[in-house]
Amino acid sequence: MDFTQSETSRSLQAAVQQFMDEHVYPAEPVFEAQAAELRAAGTPFRTPDVIVKLRDVARARGLWNLFLPDGRFGAGLSVLDYAPIAELSGRSPGIAPEAMNCAAPDTGNMELLAMFGTAEQHDQWLRPLLDARIRSCFSMSEPDVASSDATNIATRIERDGSEYVVTGRKWWSTGALRPECELAIVMGVIHPDAARHERHSMVLVPLRSPGVTVRRSTSVFGYDDGPHGGHGEIDFDHVRVPAANLLGPPGGGFMMAQARLGPGRIHHCMRSLGVAERALSLMVGRATSRSTFGMPLARHGVIGEWIAESRLAVDQARLLVLKTAWLIDTVGVKGARTEIAAIKVAAPRAASYVLDRAIQTFGAAGVSGDTPLAAAWAQLRTLHLADGPDEVHLRSIARQEITAAPR
Repeated sequence: MDFTQSETSRSLQAAVQQFMDEHVYPAEPVFEAQAAELRAAGTPFRTPDVIVKLRDVARARGLWNLFLPDGRFGAGLSVLDYAPIAELSGRSPGIAPEAMNCAAPDTGNMELLAMFGTAEQHDQWLRPLLDARIRSCFSMSEPDVASSDATNIATRIERDGSEYVVTGRKWWSTGALRPECELAIVMGVIHPDAARHERHSMVLVPLRSPGVTVRRSTSVFGYDDGPHGGHGEIDFDHVRVPAANLLGPPGGGFMMAQARLGPGRIHHCMRSLGVAERALSLMVGRATSRSTFGMPLARHGVIGEWIAESRLAVDQARLLVLKTAWLIDTVGVKGARTEIAAIKVAAPRAASYVLDRAIQTFGAAGVSGDTPLAAAWAQLRTLHLADGPDEVHLRSIARQEITAAPR
């Protein structure tokens, strides 16, 4: 295994670090203030203006669409080259990824369109997304079925002449309540009698189509994620779209979902390491600046142990992420599926440990909005569920181990 990043990656890392120091970190309080103003004005799902300004800076500096390995549309970086860049952006997860047009769910949707979209779909949807002129959401999970098993999906996609008719209810469609969110990629059953993993398709549904109703945004531990467009619950009531809006081959939905979720999972894991690094830095700062019982917190054995264990957890998870990135680059997503499952458990687990210890070190301040820790913890906790719960990934790893064991 070779984890050496290219000269291009190292140069971009330096540029991203400078962008973070000069623009992103100073913008964090501005972002929070603008989000509060929008919420008070009754428009909580609008994008704060500071994000638009940061996008202009990032684009001018060449820090744009770095996630996309397809050189026709993005930076053409390998997954290994992108890993440290994504980690840096994770140190300010609410701002930096979006400022560089590298935020989920648009990243995964752009990858799907790049891999499986037609030339017309590229022109209509992919290029506006690459330019951040529109936003999108991904509608896969459903409130009425156990979506950890994607074959449970009940939404129907039915052919009617030159159109497809989409009927079903989705939720956790992140970003759907943004005014600029114009597209949902919807997964549903198109061939009910086909083999289990050949029943589904994906279809491109404009959110302003008749029959589409965005009912509400679900909250995450009380956070509405308004500045990022919330998490929409959407009804698709006999929504008609042209047959040309089918994405990829009929019956290819499950295959495409795996193709999307593989890179999406590793991107989440990369960013979670950045969250953990920032939490660890905050923990060390707090432990060395506060005193109890006549000595700095850092001199209490238990705090020192938390700091040490946090460093071990982050570095171990990072090595597994880098191994997985190297495998994706060398043998592809399918060949790295066991490692992708492993990092989807290991990285959020490591980051959650660090955040929990950092919160404990800060005391009551750690659970307040006065530090970024509480919001980061809420978001990290969702990663134990998003893109498949930990238990599903552990099941996959166990099955691989059992299958590979000598008889």
